[in-house]
Amino acid sequence: MFLGFELSLIFAGLLGLSILIYVVLDGFDLGVGLLFPFASAEERDTMVASIGPFWDANETWLVLAIGILLVAFPIAHGVILTQLYLPVAIMLIGLILRGVAFEFRAKAPPAHKRAWDFAFFSGSLMAALSQGFMLGLYIMGLKYNWWHVGFALVTAAFLTVAYSFIGATWLLAKTDGELQHKAAHWSRGGIWGVVLGLAAISIATPLVSPRIYEKWFHLPEMLYLSPLPVVSAALIALISWRLVRFDEEGDRLAWLPFVATILLFALGFAGMAYSFYPFIVPDALTIQEAASAPESLSIILVGTLVVLPTIIAYSALSYWIFRGKAKTLSYD
Repeated sequence: MFLGFELSLIFAGLLGLSILIYVVLDGFDLGVGLLFPFASAEERDTMVASIGPFWDANETWLVLAIGILLVAFPIAHGVILTQLYLPVAIMLIGLILRGVAFEFRAKAPPAHKRAWDFAFFSGSLMAALSQGFMLGLYIMGLKYNWWHVGFALVTAAFLTVAYSFIGATWLLAKTDGELQHKAAHWSRGGIWGVVLGLAAISIATPLVSPRIYEKWFHLPEMLYLSPLPVVSAALIALISWRLVRFDEEGDRLAWLPFVATILLFALGFAGMAYSFYPFIVPDALTIQEAASAPESLSIILVGTLVVLPTIIAYSALSYWIFRGKAKTLSYD
């Protein structure tokens, strides 16, 4: 039987895992939408076809993350969503607009299709910017002032670029021909936004909290974090090398930048998790303080052990069935 402390850690881990998977999976299909203005009409059809079988399942992880936050950490849920009410509302409007545009663009008359393409891009942009703003404000301790809002706006821009970058690496793996070469070009530009975004967060995070500063720059705590920047730099070098070599080697190992980018995102997330632990609301509320009663967590864990494998199974199945290059978009 798990104790209350152990159960709170289990659910904190599940919450973090759900958020990370959402950022990676929905990140790339948001990124594909962000790249719409740079593609032709025919290329946009292929881009939509590349994410069509997956985007609904990808957003399931956001629902799971919010559900875990609500039932396992209700106090934190109230604090976090109260402070982030406006960007959450903007994100939901963007996701709804994306969903509507995704369906209507394939059925609309040719004269209206361009408008739905713009709606799909706009929804993707709204969702990406709002998520980046929420990330920045969370790092700043969920407190509003000019400095914190300014930093949140910077992270909003960088996360949007990061999403477009992982979307480009997805297209590099899932498409061929001219669109694949465009995806390689987009990736080469986008990786610098990812690097700058990681640098901005890395600089700001220890400055926000003396506790995090101690973790980063004092022994022995800094030893636990030290491998992350080294491995991240190696992954960035690998991605850059592969993108440079693409023009010479073509489709060979086209999947490598996407996989390496997933690992890079995971390392960045691990660094944040290490920095903020044991707090779920930065420097205000710990995981254990915010957790539901152990009896409630025990019951919720049973349901989670049913729901989580189901989500993983149908997500894995969809990626397996629709593996390979994206086919021509068709509703016949």
